[in-house]
Amino acid sequence: MSGENLSRDEARERAELLSVQGYEVVLDLRSAVDESEPAEGPRTFRSVTTIRFRSAVPGAATFADLIAPSVNAVTLNGTALDAAAVFDGSRIALTDLASENVLVVDANCAYSRTGEGMHRFVDPEDGEVYLYTQYEPADARRVYANFEQPDLKAPYRFEVTAPEGWQVWSNGVEESREGNTRRFAETAPISTYITCVVAGPYHYVTDTYTRGDLTIPLGAMCRKGLAKHFDADDVFLVTKQGFDFFHEHFDFPYPFGKYDQAFVPEYNLGAMENPGMVTFREEYIFRGKVTRASYERRANVILHEMAHMWFGDLVTMKWWDDLWLKESFADFMGTFSMVEATRFDNGWVTFANNRKAWAYRADQLPSTHPITADIRDLEDAKLNFDGITYAKGAAVLKQLVAYVGRDAFLEGARRYFKANAYGNTTLDDLLTVLAEVSGRDMAQWSRAWLQTAGVNALTPLVTYDAAGRITELAVLQEGDELRPHRVAIGLYRLQDSTLVRYARTEVDVAGARTVVAELAGAERPDLILVNDDDLTYCKIRFDEGSLATLRAHLGDLTDPLARAMCWSALWNLTRDALMPARDFLGLVLAHAGRETDVGVLQMLHAQAQSAVTHYGAPEWREQGGRVLAACALQELRLAEPGSEHQLTWARFFAAGATTEGDYQLLLGLLDGSARIDGLEVDQELRWDFLLPLSAHGAVDEGVLAAELTRDDTASGRRHQVRCLAARPSEAVKAQAWAVVVESDALSNALVEATISGMQQSSQRELLAPYAQRYFDAIERVWSERSIQIGMDVVRGLFPALQDTDATLALADAWLTEHADAAPALRRLVLEARDDLSRALRAQLCDAASRS
Repeated sequence: MSGENLSRDEARERAELLSVQGYEVVLDLRSAVDESEPAEGPRTFRSVTTIRFRSAVPGAATFADLIAPSVNAVTLNGTALDAAAVFDGSRIALTDLASENVLVVDANCAYSRTGEGMHRFVDPEDGEVYLYTQYEPADARRVYANFEQPDLKAPYRFEVTAPEGWQVWSNGVEESREGNTRRFAETAPISTYITCVVAGPYHYVTDTYTRGDLTIPLGAMCRKGLAKHFDADDVFLVTKQGFDFFHEHFDFPYPFGKYDQAFVPEYNLGAMENPGMVTFREEYIFRGKVTRASYERRANVILHEMAHMWFGDLVTMKWWDDLWLKESFADFMGTFSMVEATRFDNGWVTFANNRKAWAYRADQLPSTHPITADIRDLEDAKLNFDGITYAKGAAVLKQLVAYVGRDAFLEGARRYFKANAYGNTTLDDLLTVLAEVSGRDMAQWSRAWLQTAGVNALTPLVTYDAAGRITELAVLQEGDELRPHRVAIGLYRLQDSTLVRYARTEVDVAGARTVVAELAGAERPDLILVNDDDLTYCKIRFDEGSLATLRAHLGDLTDPLARAMCWSALWNLTRDALMPARDFLGLVLAHAGRETDVGVLQMLHAQAQSAVTHYGAPEWREQGGRVLAACALQELRLAEPGSEHQLTWARFFAAGATTEGDYQLLLGLLDGSARIDGLEVDQELRWDFLLPLSAHGAVDEGVLAAELTRDDTASGRRHQVRCLAARPSEAVKAQAWAVVVESDALSNALVEATISGMQQSSQRELLAPYAQRYFDAIERVWSERSIQIGMDVVRGLFPALQDTDATLALADAWLTEHADAAPALRRLVLEARDDLSRALRAQLCDAASRS
């Protein structure tokens, strides 16, 4: 991995030695538009950084962080150091420190094509160049010299010289301008990883948020080529609603002045919470028709990042062990605020069905970890931006709100902000304040929920009397760690062709068996739903009677959250090899057409496709795929013309197309010779249709070239690359492998597009030769490429479609023979190996169900 790692111990030692008074960062970005490529080495820009800091021990030694092709000069306290001697490519050695120090580093830093550091993007549509920075967890050192760890906060002043005609933004408001040089106001004390610069000929829209005496200038920007699609008014609407919510509940005014939001190209993340200068992936600007679920997802991300202004930016974890102190809270607050402050009041349904699925998967991997993780170094930190830190942490906070009460939780947050503003915290700081406001034993709660790994399963056990009334209802808890759960138990019965709740109670579940006395004597239910209303984090199981009811009447369940909970539970049964894949598919075929929540429907489509591709018996896959495609086409034709459900079924049908008739229909929809009433085949949907057609050889390179002529944009290029790599040819697969694994010429976005295009489930035989090649290559790739590209290759090219015991043996052999490989690399392989093992168990379950 390029760039040297930083360990927790090194960071702790440096934090004990140093305190930072401030940074002045001067960047010259005019080289970004040079038409000629450098004769050798990467394209660079000049970065001059002045750091003022104190040392607790005069005469001590430490180091500053910088990853750069070259350093022109290093000066410490007025003395010029030998740059070649003190700079090793990632660290600058500093010795004989004084009590008060001034370090000046003049470096040539490299523009990035991997989304790390200063990313440079050339828009193929108009040739314009766009820049933005992305640092988390430790890539600010690719742009300027610093002390790269979250607990060495400091104020920053940025000065940027840009090409003629460009705009430039940073965390602070622009304070002055002289020619093409902008100077930005000093920031409040913040960590290195949330500093930011965005520069280029962006399309920029402004607005203002006011609340009482508080005024916050708002801005939103995107590439000029996307301006016609940019619905900035809706972005501002959600932004203002979020500010209203957080100001009302946090009682701490937004502390960072302005609030710009940049939608940028080739972004690796969903978004990043840089204070005053939030960055988002530009795919949140919709080029075609999308469903309400897409707008809800964008609103959730906007509010997630806004919550970080308090949880993460104002108050920051000391080290990445406590990453959850920002990410879990932002994930929870994103949905909490969205449901209460915006039009997306069904957000907890999406959270229960979609977000928690990510958590359940992560928590059952061999790499599972407590929410408060053991982060030894930066590579560990990079991989811990995962389903546990985000979604499980958010689910546990939802449980905490039920445990201590909403008012106590929010009062705890308010006290936490006031006590720790502009500082760094650990778990104990939060637990102390929550214990004060709630009177609860937070240490015990923390041990159970934050400091242990794994997910519990809760199953109802019920007995009835002769009259059909409940004599006893108990909840059985399974798991390595039996935790306290605050849960609701719902009883449902069939009534006028609907499945409705007629009884509910909340109880504290603890230990292996908890009797729910409150429901004794209730009439016999058709469905018992443990964790009704999704109060806790657990997998739920069903008694046999409830499971039979769901098989016949899941679509009759009227409450959308209860329905989402049931779908989630059924999918977990399938993943755990407790329900055959074709049984899950049967439930989808029978009931998905009646699903009203389009986000849940989209999740069901993804799960049904996975059930066929990975969890079904191999001999059944082809039949299962045909049945699924036929169902999708039927529902597409039945859907209300022009509705979001019609669009969702159209995309699902295309993704699962399997027959010559399917391909002819897609071709007809593309050329206009076929028509489905109300379905508008816009440019994004055209690419959705072309991908399966490419994968099955129904269109050639000429058709894809013509489509790119029609959509010669950055998005069109990515789509074309994906389609080209999807073609069913040995030569195509060899080329895709070469450009991703053997070359670093592609940007991060095109690496991702090539990998996703190459890995087609219908092409198992074509991909078989790459199983061994994958294991032969990954250690070299990990050592030579950036961590982001390394992760993309190791995850994306794992031979999961070669789902045999032989592939499992290859993974095991690699792990045995590479015991000393980078821990982060081993973790990625372990996780992929576990997914493969799970798939094989599910396939055996599916095969056994029909034997």
